[in-house]
Amino acid sequence: MSKFFEWVERILMPPMARLSEQRHLRAIRDGIVSTLPLIIVGSFFLIFAFPPIPKLADKMSPELVENILIPFRLTMGLMALYASYGIGYSLSRSYKLDGVSGGILSMAAFLLTTIPLTMEEVGFVLPMGNLGGSGMFVAILMSIFAVEIMRVLQTKNIMIRMPEGVPDSVARSFEALVPAAVVILIVWLVRVMLGFDIQTFIMNLFKPLVKAGNTLPGILIPILLITLLWAAGIHGVSVVGSIARPIWMVLLDENMTALADGAKVLPNIAPEPFFQWFIWIGGSGATLGLVFLFLISKSDYLKRLGRTSLLPGICNINEPIIFGAPIVLNPLLGIPFIIGPIVTGIITYIAMYFNMVARPSITPPWTLPAPIGAYLATNGDWRAIILVVVNILIMTAIYYPFFKAYEKQLLKEEQGKDTVTE
Repeated sequence: MSKFFEWVERILMPPMARLSEQRHLRAIRDGIVSTLPLIIVGSFFLIFAFPPIPKLADKMSPELVENILIPFRLTMGLMALYASYGIGYSLSRSYKLDGVSGGILSMAAFLLTTIPLTMEEVGFVLPMGNLGGSGMFVAILMSIFAVEIMRVLQTKNIMIRMPEGVPDSVARSFEALVPAAVVILIVWLVRVMLGFDIQTFIMNLFKPLVKAGNTLPGILIPILLITLLWAAGIHGVSVVGSIARPIWMVLLDENMTALADGAKVLPNIAPEPFFQWFIWIGGSGATLGLVFLFLISKSDYLKRLGRTSLLPGICNINEPIIFGAPIVLNPLLGIPFIIGPIVTGIITYIAMYFNMVARPSITPPWTLPAPIGAYLATNGDWRAIILVVVNILIMTAIYYPFFKAYEKQLLKEEQGKDTVTE
């Protein structure tokens, strides 16, 4: 196993470390993460509109449901629009360009891919269908396109520069004038004059990837990569999430839309809450079970670490365990850290595939205890709590023999220190 970790550290780690710092992926990650407050708050309005208590649900009239869903439709329903600004802002700042101009230009490029409709009562109306999670890939590509145009033009000094003494905000606005004209002109020519549907083309291009992300291999590969990277000392979610999160967001948006439309069975199994509440119980590697084992350890060090890590572990923060035990580059704890989540991932996928547990459609705050988070994420399915408890027990059983072997090793070291002290 030590040779395997050496291989991971020597072969897998360097490219993954570079990937985590790649400016475009970092901008995508930061831009999407910036929308999380809106997604979390907006998704709770789905619970209010479709309460898990039958007596309350029966009292909800269609008109009341639609009124309650308005914040949801203007947060989750516009998720890609908000993300386009965040991605453009982050990417611009990485190039040392004006972040606000980059964000605004990215948002404009994204909006231009959607043609307004005309309604007699209200005039022009912008369809919202492609502004939510389904348009996430379009938002990503248009944001990168807009910022790269701005970067090239400013690098070649093709811009309007204002004289000294002009306020910075005004000067930045004029500097963005030429990039804005170029971006708007190009997108307008392609989308309107040539009639090329950018949204449909990009969504069809990524559809196989989204479909694959909702399969059993599609959940096992991210789980394996995340745990492997963590075991080698790299923040696995930061690396893998930069690539996988747009897919998870599309899957989540489809589930939320289906729930808002009154669907009993949701279309997708594996949006991000699937991993958060049923796989990463206590943090990456599902280490909450390991914390419980540490609490009853005969090793003074492991027992103290277990007490210190209990509250963070309940809140899904496990850096104290990962770096304190340590799990990083530790074959004894690294094996269950990698294998365990694969086992619970398969069990959870099967349970949701056969509709034994409701599929996730809500994004509760990630620091909630797992049973509560899973209950809320599945819109109040009590069976989700049972599944979480089962997964914790399975993870504890998987960790147990490796924990005992590691405990035995530490006890020898501690007894040796005591002998030296005497």
